[in-house]
Amino acid sequence: MTDKRKSQAAGIAGGVINGLFGGGGGMVLLPLLSKWRKLEARSSFATCVAIIFPMCCVSTAVYLWEVRPALSTVLPYLAGGVAGGLIGGLTFEKVPVRFLKVIFGLFLLYGGVRYLLW
Repeated sequence: MTDKRKSQAAGIAGGVINGLFGGGGGMVLLPLLSKWRKLEARSSFATCVAIIFPMCCVSTAVYLWEVRPALSTVLPYLAGGVAGGLIGGLTFEKVPVRFLKVIFGLFLLYGGVRYLLW
């Protein structure tokens, strides 16, 4: 499979996961960016965020149109997410890559166990 086809397949997989679950496309993209594109870890994380942002915008538009969640439910999470995104973005270069990998792996493990057991 060519690099272009691999990239398209990874994008489709990430988009489908993001659309089905309202997020999580990065869990598919991050390992593929590292393996197929041979990006170093920090570049993989940053590239993944750049790819996921437009996917999340599309998913958000669809959910707002179809599900119409109450803004009173959404706003506290949005405010926390914005604050967390700023903190994470500003400290990203200062955090060791090994720590980023461990934290990402723990989130994946937690999410997998949580969805299987609850």
